[in-house]
Amino acid sequence: MNNIIITGFMATGKTITGRLLADKLNYKFIDTDQQIERVTQKSIPEIFALDGEAEFRRLEKLLLHWLIHYDNAVISIGGGMIVDPKNLANLKKIGKIICLECTPEIILSRIKNETHRPLLHCHNPLQKIKTLLSARQPYYKQADYDIDTSNLSVDEVVNNMLKWLKPFLIKPSGNKK
Repeated sequence: MNNIIITGFMATGKTITGRLLADKLNYKFIDTDQQIERVTQKSIPEIFALDGEAEFRRLEKLLLHWLIHYDNAVISIGGGMIVDPKNLANLKKIGKIICLECTPEIILSRIKNETHRPLLHCHNPLQKIKTLLSARQPYYKQADYDIDTSNLSVDEVVNNMLKWLKPFLIKPSGNKK
């Protein structure tokens, strides 16, 4: 197995579970949003406000071309990266995709006091979450595995991932890759 890609809507636990999974597997952890912020020297809200969502999506695509060269990494991607069909195809080439899901109400409860979620700066964030989830659902369904994190602890989510990943992580004897 090359990489493990974690996708899903915001506040489903991609970064926290990805970091813990990488630690348990002794893999490198990469968060695409954090990488974009590091390279651009701007926060995600700044990019959205100053350059627009289209520019952010362009930066995600550029970053993905860089990620293709990685092996043995857990990669937490932004919730909208998988919506681009070319991104989805490239993600499938570089590893197994796990989608984290959560109810809209729990997502809202997790982010209600956060200010760094530019897509939810609106009058009715719950409705916006539902609308975005509905639009992204066909893409999230193309993941290799999904986990509903609504009522699970971080450890439970990671253990669920490890259980599912186990057959992919075991190398057959005699394989000298």
